[in-house]
Amino acid sequence: MYQQEEIKPYGEGEKAQQVERMFDNIAPTYDKLNHRLSWDIDKGWRKKAIRQLEPYKPQTMLDIATGTGDFAILAAEMLKPQRLVGADISEGMMEIGRQKVQEKGLQDIIAFEKEDCTALSYPEGTFDAVTAAFGIRNFSDLDKGLREMCRVIKPGGHLSIVELTTPVSFPMKQLFRIYSHTVLPVYGRLISKDTSAYTYLTKTIEAFPQGEQMVTILQRAGFSQASFKRLTSGICTMYFATK
Repeated sequence: MYQQEEIKPYGEGEKAQQVERMFDNIAPTYDKLNHRLSWDIDKGWRKKAIRQLEPYKPQTMLDIATGTGDFAILAAEMLKPQRLVGADISEGMMEIGRQKVQEKGLQDIIAFEKEDCTALSYPEGTFDAVTAAFGIRNFSDLDKGLREMCRVIKPGGHLSIVELTTPVSFPMKQLFRIYSHTVLPVYGRLISKDTSAYTYLTKTIEAFPQGEQMVTILQRAGFSQASFKRLTSGICTMYFATK
């Protein structure tokens, strides 16, 4: 078990159920908070992660922990797949995503489906590519979730992940720690009205395996090749893997 798997938003009980409840609670303010707390840098991180897939032109895609669909929408616009499924455990988040997809006129390409990331309903080898943006940190069983992501990818297909991480170098490491322990939880609590969500966020970022350790975990999950690249001095990390 990895350390972040033991961290829960609300204390006792199953982590997956608590994460679902948390995201349902913060769904109305999630997009505004995300962009403000990252100064909109998160939009650039998503684009970089999608560009990792451009040479392969995936036609069928699965976006795990899709949330309100920002990554799915951007992937549909940039990669032009025939079909993209956004999967999440929070109906509250996906309902906002469905509204955004309707406004963009992408409803014939993007569909949202409630899924347990550790037990996906899709047959083996369904998708050309699987993506995840800022979501795998919340898995109750990281190894199982990644094995499922690998299982549903076609042989030769790819995985692109972008995740928040802790910087490793001075002074960004120290600055990020101050920001994540003061501004992020206080502002998040004020806007979202959830007293636990953004404290939970900070704890999971610090506990989540990253860099070389994450590459090893991806390989153990069944990916033949895996690599990583740190962005913005390590505040965010991209991972790319091939089945």
